[in-house]
Amino acid sequence: MATFGTLSDRLTETFRNLRKKGQLTPADVDGTVREIRRALLDADVALPVVKEFTAAVRERALGDEVNRALNPAQQVVQIVNDELIGILGGQQRRLQFAKNPPTVIMLAGLQGSGKTTFAGKLAKMLEKDGHTPLLVACDLQRPNAVNQLQVVAERAGAAIYAPEPGNGVGNPVKVARDGVEYAKQKQYDTVIIDTAGRLGVDAELMKQAADIRTATQPDEVLFVIDAMIGQDAVNTAKAFQDGVDFTGVVLSKLDGDARGGAALSVASVTGRPIIFASTGEGLDDVEPFHPDRMASRILDLGDILTLIEQAQSAFDEAEAMKVAEKLATETFTLEDFLEQMQQMKKMGSMKKMLGMLPGMGSMKQQLEDFDEREIDRTEAIIRSMTVAERRNPKLLNGSRRLRIARGSGMTVTDVNQLVQRFEQAAKMMKTVARGGVPNIPGMGPIGGKPGASSKRGKQQKAKGSRSGNPAKRAAENAGIAAAAPANGSGFGLGAQKAPSEEDLAELQKLLGRG
Repeated sequence: MATFGTLSDRLTETFRNLRKKGQLTPADVDGTVREIRRALLDADVALPVVKEFTAAVRERALGDEVNRALNPAQQVVQIVNDELIGILGGQQRRLQFAKNPPTVIMLAGLQGSGKTTFAGKLAKMLEKDGHTPLLVACDLQRPNAVNQLQVVAERAGAAIYAPEPGNGVGNPVKVARDGVEYAKQKQYDTVIIDTAGRLGVDAELMKQAADIRTATQPDEVLFVIDAMIGQDAVNTAKAFQDGVDFTGVVLSKLDGDARGGAALSVASVTGRPIIFASTGEGLDDVEPFHPDRMASRILDLGDILTLIEQAQSAFDEAEAMKVAEKLATETFTLEDFLEQMQQMKKMGSMKKMLGMLPGMGSMKQQLEDFDEREIDRTEAIIRSMTVAERRNPKLLNGSRRLRIARGSGMTVTDVNQLVQRFEQAAKMMKTVARGGVPNIPGMGPIGGKPGASSKRGKQQKAKGSRSGNPAKRAAENAGIAAAAPANGSGFGLGAQKAPSEEDLAELQKLLGRG
């Protein structure tokens, strides 16, 4: 995600300088804390939070836990990680459901903060967990707010209670009270009340929100705040806390801000936990907020747990077992490959998933350049094949490949590269399925010495083989060609040609193994 991008870059650079030192002096610690302070202020974090955070980091960094540490720089990173988790709320906080349904959840916040859209996201999330939510349209002030909630409810597949047309008509307090009664009659176990907002905090807004809270006695009052408003997030949050009070915070539009100061300020200043984070415009682009995982993302340590959870929700275990069996028995086909890509698309944006891997902060440009439409193009090529061609790529002669290229809107070269890359990927996955170590072109065996294979390949590529033995010279030159990295995407579009089966067979003959 784009959030915390600026802060993450600054902190990563600060810690990179620390790692060069074998022992930290008080001057090193002061310099590091000073850089952290600047990074937090640039990220629009509230000044009181910055002071408290840097003071805690400095005190611990100068303490015995760092002095006794085998690697002081790593210990400082751990201290910063712990303190980040603290200002983000510490432990994850889940929604609290009523013992006797329905559970009433009231949404509050300024106009444009994303309350209505989040109402649909929350309803869809609750439905996936087996709940039966009811959306109640109490924003009767903003033009077409009721219509918007109806559209969102339809997209989310959720029920809605909207007796008033809105646009200034109707009593929102009465609608809220009647909505809860309607949910009891129809046996909905969760009620989500979408309230009105204003362009700024005013007495009328607070009174209406307070009256709705008094009338419905909600189990949760979620304050929805735009993550992009920066320093003003603290003032707005304090005003709502004093006027209405709330039990939790929802950060919306978290993907649209590279600074993320609101997230680092609100929880610490108000003492209320962040429960959800909205990371996109789609109804599935919302996730429970985990302070420890968010701290890991900020420090470019990755978020593997969230990635695993998304994969588990998208992939079917029985299908995964079938794929593993096909890989082991060498019956994995393009048809299976297509199904796997479709399951990957269910997980969401590839950029977001790749961004959750540790160390991806140093590859931001590559992530930005990654074209997610490559998957669609690959899918178009495979769908242009017949069932027989998908199951047996050896049937793909020149005329068939031309037909597939025309049917998918691609070129014959694209088709050739896809088939070639599929065969290479199938071999690699087969090796993994059998417990072996795959050999990646340009990188060598996974788990080998980093950079050794690519460096050696560059040296040989520059000089070439000088062996007087023809067989040995041919083998070394072929190895250089095999080690050359491909320039295309992982799906084979725009990639360079790899050694053919004939080349490898000729090499085996030269080595006397044919």
